[in-house]
Amino acid sequence: MSNSNYEQYPIGSTFNVEGIPDSVTTIGWNPAVNGGHPLVSIPDNNYSFRKDVLRDILAFLKRPSSDALYVTGPTGSGKTSAVVEIASRLNWPVQQVTCHGRMEVTDLIGFHSLTAEKAGDQPSMKFMYGPLANAMREGHILLLNEIDLMNAGELSGLNDILEGRPLIIASNGGEVIKPHPMFRIIVTGNSVGQGDQSGLYQGIQMQNVAAMDRYRIITIDYAETDVEMSILEKVAGDLPKTMRKKMIDVATSVRRLFTGDDENSGEINVTMSTRTLVRWANLTLDFKGAPNTIEYALKQALLNRCSLEEQTAILRVAKDAFGAQWK
Repeated sequence: MSNSNYEQYPIGSTFNVEGIPDSVTTIGWNPAVNGGHPLVSIPDNNYSFRKDVLRDILAFLKRPSSDALYVTGPTGSGKTSAVVEIASRLNWPVQQVTCHGRMEVTDLIGFHSLTAEKAGDQPSMKFMYGPLANAMREGHILLLNEIDLMNAGELSGLNDILEGRPLIIASNGGEVIKPHPMFRIIVTGNSVGQGDQSGLYQGIQMQNVAAMDRYRIITIDYAETDVEMSILEKVAGDLPKTMRKKMIDVATSVRRLFTGDDENSGEINVTMSTRTLVRWANLTLDFKGAPNTIEYALKQALLNRCSLEEQTAILRVAKDAFGAQWK
């Protein structure tokens, strides 16, 4: 795609990933065009990219081949943050929407509203473009989070768009918006369109097979230990390395209790995501003068939203992991 609006970004240096020569590039927006755009997030310098996740998302952004991208995985595994952090470094605006059971496709396309151009003007009906229409026209990423909470019948209204066809807005006089070459659709969900077979996620709905056929699907699981060690070193480096490692051990054990195994369902209904792990580490630093700082921070980070049985199970795991250091 040759155009002064776009730029080739060296993957290794752009995403701070070792072992990738600068001759390997990906496409993004020219900073002179979209640098400082309100829908381009400020990059988190503490963010650590996983090579496999980075590879798969960049491959889609560079050449979607008439696909949309479905990113699935357990809660708090980093599905949304991976997309947003990648886009931020490519100066690629993201129209981000969190779906719910009552959402309609018209919420994404747009609607008429009574509005005045400026103070004192007589209000008149004006069509307000939604995130889908804006993303298609401007070449943004449309990021639909929790897509599996949305009604399958409503989602089928996106089928033509997923195939690369123009958006026709019947309610606005049949206006036609052709997809910009940089327009992409990415969705995230805790399932893969087959409903919640685990019983862990409330509100998840079965999705239409024909709609799911229009996505390429990638899975983002919880980060490996070395990745989470790198994350905690950046955000809570003042904690001793041994303590950070034990926190990750606790998180890993809690996740096993949450997901269960091949033969048994999960024992608890909460998990410790990387987000919660980081919160725990930060709170441990913030409350370093409190009695039993580790437990005090864990309560605010996770335990206070758990049932008594879940608190007991997680505390048992934490005490075993920390041993004498627990107190």
